[in-house]
Amino acid sequence: MSKVIISTTMGDITIQLDEEKAPIGAENFIHYVMEGFFNGTLFHRIIPNFMVQGGGMLPGMEDKPAGEPIENEADNGLKNVRGSVAYARTMDPHSATTQFFINLKDNSFLDHTSKDMQGWGYAVFGQVVDGMDVVDAMAKVETTSRRGHQDVPVEDILITKTTLIED
Repeated sequence: MSKVIISTTMGDITIQLDEEKAPIGAENFIHYVMEGFFNGTLFHRIIPNFMVQGGGMLPGMEDKPAGEPIENEADNGLKNVRGSVAYARTMDPHSATTQFFINLKDNSFLDHTSKDMQGWGYAVFGQVVDGMDVVDAMAKVETTSRRGHQDVPVEDILITKTTLIED
């Protein structure tokens, strides 16, 4: 199973991708890592006791153009537990592209329950295996509203580099 080191301005986070249970999500993430897409993007949304989100916004809260959305595979059996990494999306269950979030606690209400609009859930594709202390530190930063977005860190938290490690 592949791992990705997400280097940030607050420290490194290592996630283990679950290519067996989440092949679409893992492959999508690896594609963007190899492309260098995440470099220079923000962790732009932080809600303590819930999650930290990043992977699609540039400094100044500008969207970074992404590729085509992927199929939601939230019915893969993986759960939104503390340290799990899942795709952010719009109300459309199949709209995830690059934005992801790391759960700060068990968030079972985000799990798949059915294949209707309410039950699709948020597809987990990995788990933090090192650097959860960095994620917890992110959860403690001061946030504000900026350019129509809430829960934005006052001081930018940048992803400086992502590195793929294949086992």
